[in-house]
Amino acid sequence: MVQNITIPELYDLTQTIAAPLFETALYPWELLPKISDYILHLGPTLSSEEFEETGTNIWIHKTATIAPTASITGPAIICKNAEIRHCAFIRGNAIVGEGTVVGNSTELKNVILFNSVQVPHYNYVGDSILGYRSHMGAGSITSNVKSDKSLVVLRTSMENIDTNLKKFGAMLGDYVEVGCNSVLNPGTIIGCHTNIYPLSSVRGIIPAHSIFKSKDDIIIKNEM
Repeated sequence: MVQNITIPELYDLTQTIAAPLFETALYPWELLPKISDYILHLGPTLSSEEFEETGTNIWIHKTATIAPTASITGPAIICKNAEIRHCAFIRGNAIVGEGTVVGNSTELKNVILFNSVQVPHYNYVGDSILGYRSHMGAGSITSNVKSDKSLVVLRTSMENIDTNLKKFGAMLGDYVEVGCNSVLNPGTIIGCHTNIYPLSSVRGIIPAHSIFKSKDDIIIKNEM
């Protein structure tokens, strides 16, 4: 089995309201087509003492902070103590975890953000899953469609995996740090506790506990 790309290797499922969804698959990208239905199933079951349904299929925890200029389209769930800042644009099919920050002019579409994620400045995150305490620096984005519009194929040292997805951004493991103005190309998977240098163009599978400087310069932290 290819390492670094399965759900247990990437994510602590105690840190997301979507844990039951993750338990239905081995690879996280398999969940991207299921996010909408999961929200529509979970939303009506949420406690009315904790969550308020503020629009069509939009459930927001009463402790969350939502800027008046933010735009939220359902289906969406905004969890406890989340902060949605000025001019954030949530386009639907979004789960925003506890204590997560969605910053000014950040756009989300078809995503799961685990607890304590930070996408605080000018980020685009589409068709992606961001693990616990992952952080995307200012201006960093996920590119979720290939330029030729073909389906995304993951190329590993052992095999090629057909995802059968046209839209597939990035899977960030827990505690990933993405440097400012980096681009995560379609089908990128970044292992836990990995750092991406600023201004990077990242593609493919990046090992856990590593430092990505370029595609030809990836350092494993325990070898430093």
